[in-house]
Amino acid sequence: MTLRSRTLSCLLTVISAYAQNAAPQGPPTDTVAPDIPGVVKGGTKVQFLKEGFQGTEGPIALPNGEVNFTETNASRLAKIDKDGNASTFLENTKGANALAFDKKGRLIAALTAPRETGIGVIYPKGSEKKLVDNFEGKPFTRPNDLVVDKKGGVYFTEPANAPAGVTPALPPAVYYVAPDSGKAIRIADDIVFPNGIQLSRNEKILYVNDARGENLIAFDIASDGTVSNRRNFAKYQAATKAADGIRSGADGLAIDSAGRVYAATSVGIEVFSPGGKHLGTIPLSRIPQNLAFAGLGKKTLYVVGRGAAFKIDMLTAGFKGRAK
Repeated sequence: MTLRSRTLSCLLTVISAYAQNAAPQGPPTDTVAPDIPGVVKGGTKVQFLKEGFQGTEGPIALPNGEVNFTETNASRLAKIDKDGNASTFLENTKGANALAFDKKGRLIAALTAPRETGIGVIYPKGSEKKLVDNFEGKPFTRPNDLVVDKKGGVYFTEPANAPAGVTPALPPAVYYVAPDSGKAIRIADDIVFPNGIQLSRNEKILYVNDARGENLIAFDIASDGTVSNRRNFAKYQAATKAADGIRSGADGLAIDSAGRVYAATSVGIEVFSPGGKHLGTIPLSRIPQNLAFAGLGKKTLYVVGRGAAFKIDMLTAGFKGRAK
């Protein structure tokens, strides 16, 4: 076995252990948020909405304030309306995991179904299109999260999270697809498990969660979409040391109108200032996977994870310059 093969084999073992560690702990219930000044009022209910979804990821605000999220295992999109009612929004989504709208109003997704992996347009009907499915001729394994910039370029993470028995053709990395280029460029390959990804309000900073690291990572963005100045932006409160390395459960990311950064981790929603200071953690009864601001004035934070969905009434509003 080559060194590269051994490395990828070890990575798959780590991923499997991480997935087992992230299993839900009992039935979902309401919890209570702590007081985080300017963010959420102490005592605010973290309201459990519904469980039983088949894979919960990729929440994003719709133009009318409702929220979509993916049921990856069922290859469909769910929708939650303003009253907290859930319904099916779209079927046959090719295992869509993460979601983002581009400047044309198209819904872009990270596709994970076998033989469909890549980044593509899944909505509206009739506009479906694969944007990219490989890097230098090698197929993506399972793209995880994405964000679309104001030019229409797509940043996405590829943690090389392969199904059992499959050897990834590419190592974990972060990629960028320039508008209408049809080609991915690798912009970072030094993150152990690149997961959630998000842009700052002015799109000069790229944030990336490392599910196998102690820190949320930040990069400066150049005009061509490439990045530099890798740095530790914030330390996860969830980060713990285990026999096989660091565990944090760091997954989805969101930002609010003040530039604060919200990270879903194994202890809840960790909130950081624009400078990376930990401001507080909102606890949930299920380990969260992803989150998005939506609702009236974009002042409701929706959180999904381990088959369940929740919402929280916030003091702050989500950033309104993008759907997420």
